[in-house]
Amino acid sequence: MSNGNKYELSMVQILTMAAKQGTSDVHLVPFEPPIFRINREMVKLDYPKLTPNDVKELLLQIIKPNQVESLKNDLELDFSYAIPSVARFRGNVMFQRGTPAIAMRLVPFEIPDLEKLGVQPGVRDLCFLPRGLVLVTGPTGSGKSTTLAAMIDIINRERALNIVTVEDPIEFLHTHKKASIKQREVGIDTRSFANALRHVLRHDPDVILIGEMRDLESISIALTAAETGHLVFSTLHTQTAPLTINRIVDAFSEHQRDQIRQQLTGSLQAVLSQQLIPNIKGDGRVLAMEFLIATNAVRTMIREGKEHQIYSIMQASHAAGMKTMDQALSELYADGKISKIEALEKCIDKTEMERLLQRKPG
Repeated sequence: MSNGNKYELSMVQILTMAAKQGTSDVHLVPFEPPIFRINREMVKLDYPKLTPNDVKELLLQIIKPNQVESLKNDLELDFSYAIPSVARFRGNVMFQRGTPAIAMRLVPFEIPDLEKLGVQPGVRDLCFLPRGLVLVTGPTGSGKSTTLAAMIDIINRERALNIVTVEDPIEFLHTHKKASIKQREVGIDTRSFANALRHVLRHDPDVILIGEMRDLESISIALTAAETGHLVFSTLHTQTAPLTINRIVDAFSEHQRDQIRQQLTGSLQAVLSQQLIPNIKGDGRVLAMEFLIATNAVRTMIREGKEHQIYSIMQASHAAGMKTMDQALSELYADGKISKIEALEKCIDKTEMERLLQRKPG
């Protein structure tokens, strides 16, 4: 692959520099210099432009031979990489115009405290449920993995349970504490996501983390595991809690949907939908979290196929700990943490958002 001319930075040097500069993402694309995303801005480094061969050579410095084969076969690759005492990275490679492009997201070694993330007060209680399904949803880059890692860490520290995770790739590394924890990475510890999930119940888990409910099989296994006495955590790329329920139900054929609604009614405990919003200072982001708790009223709506009414229940259930995304955004604005522009840009219902903001100072 090499043309004999090495790029003047190694991959380890690029990634170490990124970690030291507070970068969230690193992009390596042919005909551009290395690019760091810092506070949402794409910053081009003052280094030579990468050739297609430079990108290939940098990639080969950090992936294994079996991953090279996977990339050749699939033309896509998810992987993780760690630099001791620096950081872990979640990587993805894709081809564009016939050449590889690399994106690396920084994942800190240290698992953050749940309270410091800015989650709702009742979220910690979910870590002590005996069973059921807890979903964390939101767009890519909204901090879902971080929230789940912090929740798993609470269970690990405070409950003597058996935890099994299936991730693609593993992001945060957990060590055994009060709990025992096994982390399985697709492509390294198991051939496929589906295969790992088929076997997960044989490991006698109390708690199961499914990195993403990505297809019918993973959704079915998650629901069955939650129904049969396990505490299951997973993610979906949905914008709101009611839409999350729609997504799960709509994934199945018409004749299966009543059964899935019954399973959800019996197993769903909570849905956390989140976004990361630029703070008003412009030097970081704050968490906006919608919180749906599966109360009897919510379960009735799910069972009867009236998901569209769940948002109204959430709006009126602040005392029960629930919160809509628009309510969360309006509170961040009232607390002086985000701008009015950001609140309106990230809201679900602009009319509702404007009504909420009118009640707030500023």
